[in-house]
Amino acid sequence: MKLLLTSGGVTNASIREALVAMIGKPIEESTALCIPTAMYGHPWVGPGERAWQFISGQAENPMVDLGWKSVGVLELTALPSLDEERWVPLVRETDVLLVAGGDVLYLCHWMRESGLTELLSSLDETVWVGLSAGSMVLTPEVGDDFIQWRPPSGDDSTLGLLDFSICPHLVPDGGPGNTMAEAEEWASKIAGPAYVVDDQTAITVVDGNVEVVSEGHWKQLK
Repeated sequence: MKLLLTSGGVTNASIREALVAMIGKPIEESTALCIPTAMYGHPWVGPGERAWQFISGQAENPMVDLGWKSVGVLELTALPSLDEERWVPLVRETDVLLVAGGDVLYLCHWMRESGLTELLSSLDETVWVGLSAGSMVLTPEVGDDFIQWRPPSGDDSTLGLLDFSICPHLVPDGGPGNTMAEAEEWASKIAGPAYVVDDQTAITVVDGNVEVVSEGHWKQLK
């Protein structure tokens, strides 16, 4: 699987160009499934109006509204009640998965419960486009600062498909988001390498190669 890990979505030309290169064809010829699940678990974004805005392409974070050939919805909380034949072929045939932000542990829980996690390793050509929690869920650790919900088991682990953690939404002091000082404090409690990125930055991972694409600000903290 190819990964485009964003803080704020496909917010500039550089990130869009990286996305097109990963897909290997224009966005207008590509199919996408959006995954709004993380939004339901976060007290600031769902459920309700903001989940609908994301699905309908009317959110502030550019993902669903990029001009795809087609866009569908993959709601992870529904998948355990369906036969795999109903949804697995759909995922395999789709070019891009657009994964909304929200609560990272809620998303992680339903990725595991739905069976999507087990499917990821076989999706060699699929591009995963994560937004905030949709990016962080693939990391080994998110830290207490980003946990609003815990699964019934109390498990606070994320998927660990990467060897680094991500602090999204870097902003100048006084802005709504995470300042560099707050990010450095967060990183001091994280065991492994970590990046802090703003909403004009993305991290790409293709065949194990990690690159930063940015028209904004970012820093590798350790």
